[in-house]
Amino acid sequence: MSVAVTEPSATDLADRAIQHRYEFVLLFDVKNGNPNGDPDAGNAPRIDPETGHGLVSDVCLKRKIRNYVTLVKRTPEGTPEPGYDIYVKEKAVLNAQHLRGYEALGLDPKVRAKPKEGESPAEERVRRWMCQTFFDIRMFGAVMSTDVNAGQVRGPVQVAFARSIQPIVSLEQSITRMAVTTEAEKQKQEQKQAGQARMMGRKEIIPYALYRAHGFISPHFAADTGFSNDDLDLLFRALEEMFDHDHSAARGEMGTCRLFVFEHESKLGNAPARKLFDLIHVEPKAPEQPARQFSDYEVIVDRDSVPSGVTLHERL
Repeated sequence: MSVAVTEPSATDLADRAIQHRYEFVLLFDVKNGNPNGDPDAGNAPRIDPETGHGLVSDVCLKRKIRNYVTLVKRTPEGTPEPGYDIYVKEKAVLNAQHLRGYEALGLDPKVRAKPKEGESPAEERVRRWMCQTFFDIRMFGAVMSTDVNAGQVRGPVQVAFARSIQPIVSLEQSITRMAVTTEAEKQKQEQKQAGQARMMGRKEIIPYALYRAHGFISPHFAADTGFSNDDLDLLFRALEEMFDHDHSAARGEMGTCRLFVFEHESKLGNAPARKLFDLIHVEPKAPEQPARQFSDYEVIVDRDSVPSGVTLHERL
């Protein structure tokens, strides 16, 4: 595993942080798949029951960003590059992640030693080490005040739930498996189906849907975690390419369609986020017909109304 060789100070993190506020609009689509199943509904696609619009959770999108960073920021030996380890990953024990910070700084989590003059408390030192070491903490933040206390981090990057442009239709499909799990199941199925051991099942798909997600990036919280311009570029690359590395039977055809980024000249921002989001309009070209591809929609960008002090970047 990669370990930071130096202990970052609060000034170190602030000096490397981004200096501008950003918002972004992400458009992505799905064909004949399930972009984000709801475990409380038999893994059916998430849906707003009042409007019929499809939903994709922020947690789902963050998982895909983490997975992309894991792929592109690894050494030839297969370990994470320094500063780009992932905190929330499969089979990770979070307390063990916190212990890494204590061990790297030569601290004992069980000893509540009074800090020396001019020195930060142990939890704060470990919190800064975690920000420097783990990309997703530096980006999304984390609650690390568990048994092995590493403090709390409010991340500069926040992603809202994605919502489909139009109401979705979820189709339940019957599927078969030409194998069984146990010998008893085999005998049972052969009796039912004249000598054929075949298992039946179901899966739900959306024929097509275009989703829209909004994101927010704060330089004030970035100063607390050290989220840098290099980190920002990696985030945008992940948003552009993450679906290309996430194909599965349920998500065979998903992809990013457009990515719009609003950059403010100041840290506080030069316009309300809601006003900027309203400049991006997505409309079906033929509302009376079901959409089946991205070209069935028209994306209208009101560039003339972009406020002074804000720059619109069309990344994709």
